[in-house]
Amino acid sequence: MLEATDLGCVRGDRRLFSDVNFRLSPGSLFQVQGPNGSGKTSLLRLICGLLAPAEGHIRWQGANICSLGEDYFTSLSYIGHRNGLKEELTPTENLRVTSGLAGSQLSQQEASSILGKTGLSGREHLPARLLSEGQRRRTALARLLTCRTPLWVLDEVLTSLDSSAIRLVRSLIEEHLNRGGIAVIATHHELDLSTDSFQRLDLAL
Repeated sequence: MLEATDLGCVRGDRRLFSDVNFRLSPGSLFQVQGPNGSGKTSLLRLICGLLAPAEGHIRWQGANICSLGEDYFTSLSYIGHRNGLKEELTPTENLRVTSGLAGSQLSQQEASSILGKTGLSGREHLPARLLSEGQRRRTALARLLTCRTPLWVLDEVLTSLDSSAIRLVRSLIEEHLNRGGIAVIATHHELDLSTDSFQRLDLAL
């Protein structure tokens, strides 16, 4: 369960939003919309514990995320505007590094299998710097399949993706929700996902 109560955010001398409330149970999809500068990314960073709220609090499984520390961080996967890849490493190496940092070991064969699911067969041994932006985005998305965390926080992950990759993302999110995961996603796209538990938040300037 992910829950926010009376959440507010201030950046510099500007208030981005106030009184944001939501409760997400397993299998829930939460879409955050709004124009650029409305606070979508800031809200996602609050949820990840990367920013502190001006007011209110966020709870995970009933406990304030500020008190959970590493236990909370290992429960979520965050993909932001940047892909977070090491450009000199291959997609396979990037996945194995990510897995190792999360405390698990991913074999080369397992990494290749995951990359195949995200459409990167034949590209898994190229340095990330040689990949197209869409291929780098697919590599970042493949990280979602390495650790199987219960909470996904995704910021504009459909950017730079072609239609087949967008279908892939929708499929990955649906599978995650069907396993009882929670997904929070900021996007301007219509998600068009099959789920019984959907909430949308519109942030305004």
